[in-house]
Amino acid sequence: MPWTDACATGDIDAEDLIRFDRGGATYAIYHGADGKFYATAGLCTHENVHLCDGLVLDFMIECPKHNGQFDYRTGEAKRAPVCVNLKTFPVKVEDNRVLIEVP
Repeated sequence: MPWTDACATGDIDAEDLIRFDRGGATYAIYHGADGKFYATAGLCTHENVHLCDGLVLDFMIECPKHNGQFDYRTGEAKRAPVCVNLKTFPVKVEDNRVLIEVP
């Protein structure tokens, strides 16, 4: 899979996320409290709501519709009603740019 330039490191505040769309797919790019960047599918696995409108707290993303939570580092579903994990994608930073490996 190719690496795709998603954004600048400065585009995402610490403990926040942005939406990134490419090829008909939506992704969520996170800037963790640990300073690292992470990427997941951008839609909740419960009802396909955009996670970019959700709340980020302690490595969790909370869906804005039904408050289900995922650990965005692993994609693991952590709180009902979500029960299907989020897909995660490899991330690297080069020259202050966040790159994600997506199909």
